[in-house]
Amino acid sequence: MADTNEAPELSYEESREELNNVVRKLESGGLTLQESLALWERGEELARTCERWLEGARAKLAAAMDERRDDGAEDPDTPF
Repeated sequence: MADTNEAPELSYEESREELNNVVRKLESGGLTLQESLALWERGEELARTCERWLEGARAKLAAAMDERRDDGAEDPDTPF
């Protein structure tokens, strides 16, 4: 169970957008080493969040495809 003091996880779209902003800031330069490292760490965290969302989506898709296959939908004459 998640720690109650943790902020709720961002949605995939929110995480991706913030990650894009982090990359833009890093690419623009002009940051101190400490600022760059902090942004890099935040970017790594956001990338992990995006990956968790994608892994969850893949798992749901695989489960739905398995369920469909178990129901006999693999027969080419069976509509979606």
